[in-house]
Amino acid sequence: MSGPRREQGDGGKRTRPASGREADPGPRPSRSSGPRPTASPSRPADASDAADPISIERRMRVDRDPEAPRRPMERLADLLPETVRQFGLEDQLEQARAAAAWLRIVAEHVPAAAGSCRLTGLSQGVATIEADEPIVAQEIRLRSPELLRALRNATAAPVRQVRITTRHV
Repeated sequence: MSGPRREQGDGGKRTRPASGREADPGPRPSRSSGPRPTASPSRPADASDAADPISIERRMRVDRDPEAPRRPMERLADLLPETVRQFGLEDQLEQARAAAAWLRIVAEHVPAAAGSCRLTGLSQGVATIEADEPIVAQEIRLRSPELLRALRNATAAPVRQVRITTRHV
């Protein structure tokens, strides 16, 4: 045989020329994950940066006066409403809160349907519920007055109607 031979045990990935010597695989790809930071705002890069990546991290930190008073910590839950308002995401936050409330309500009022239905939309006072199976949809329809009352009490959204759909798999 004069053509390349496949080595055994390597899944046929490496080939050897007929002479029996390893074929040169060529240059290896670089292992770097991208460009590394080389300077900070307060100090330019130098040749020692490449040898000491930890010092790069330390220099990239914002230089602050250790004597300056620190701002008090704030809870994320306290910051979230203002941030949501700034970005105009009030409707999405209200829908997320209603979806979480729906899961709790279903687990409490219809335990057999817990995990098999979810609130997928809340628009113009209509809560759209998606059920995984027709039997679950029927149970939600039968108990919809009770569930609707609980959903109204649990959320600030004015929910006047529940619409149930069956998920098609």
